[in-house]
Amino acid sequence: MNNINDYYQKDLAYIHDVGFSNFALQATAAIIKIIHDSNIRSGLIVDLGCGSGLSAQKFIEANYRVLGIDISQAMIEIARKRVPEAEFKVQSLFKTEIPKCNVVTSISECLNYLFDEENNSLTLAKLCDRVYRSLLPGGIFIFDILTPFTTKKTQRFTEGKDWIVMVEKQEDREAKTLSRRIITFRKVGKVYQRNDETHHVQLYESSKIIDQLRRVGFQVQTQSSYGDLELAPGHTVFIARKI
Repeated sequence: MNNINDYYQKDLAYIHDVGFSNFALQATAAIIKIIHDSNIRSGLIVDLGCGSGLSAQKFIEANYRVLGIDISQAMIEIARKRVPEAEFKVQSLFKTEIPKCNVVTSISECLNYLFDEENNSLTLAKLCDRVYRSLLPGGIFIFDILTPFTTKKTQRFTEGKDWIVMVEKQEDREAKTLSRRIITFRKVGKVYQRNDETHHVQLYESSKIIDQLRRVGFQVQTQSSYGDLELAPGHTVFIARKI
C-alpha cells in the first residue's frame, strides 16, 4: 500500500511542471474567461489539486486571491517559489477546510485520484456539498472528471532536456478504475536517477456527478473542452453555479 506522500515526488513533480504545463495553462485561461463572463472579477479562488502553481500564477495575475491545496509536498514547494503571493497547503483535497470563496477549481482530473484511500463516490458527494456551502452566492465550481472509456493497455514515453518519463496505462472496466505506472529518469549531475510511481484513479459516470451537484443545489452544465483546448476521450468539464 502506498503512503500518501509517495505521489508526485520531487522528480515527477519537476518533470510534470517543466514538461506538461500546457494543459494547466490553457485550462486556466478558459476558466478565467468563464468567471469573468460571470462577473466575478476579484475575490478568492480555491484551487484543489493546485500542483506546481501554474494556475495560481495566472489567477493572481488576473487580480484574484488564491488558496492552493495539493497532497504533494514537492509540488507545493515549486508552487510557493513560483507564486509567493498565493497561499498553499499540503493536504488532501477531500479533507481540507474550504473557506468562503468566489470560485473553486480542480483541474486535470484531481477529483478522480485515489491518493487519499478514503476517496470514493460518497467522499466526492460530500466534497460537492462542502464546496457548495463554502461558495458565496453566484460562486462557481469548475473541474474536470475522467469517466469510463474503452482503452487497451498502452505504453508511451516522453523526453525533455534532462528527463524521460514512461507511462503504462491500463483500465479495469469492471472496477471502473484506471492505473498509470510512471517511471521517470531525471538527470542530476552526470547521471540519471530513476523513480517509479503507480497512480490509480476512480472513473465516474458524468450523469452521476451531475445528479450529485444538482442534489446539493448547483446549476450544472458540462462540456468537452476548456475553451479551445479539446479534452481527450473520457474527460468531461463541469461548470457548477451556486445561484
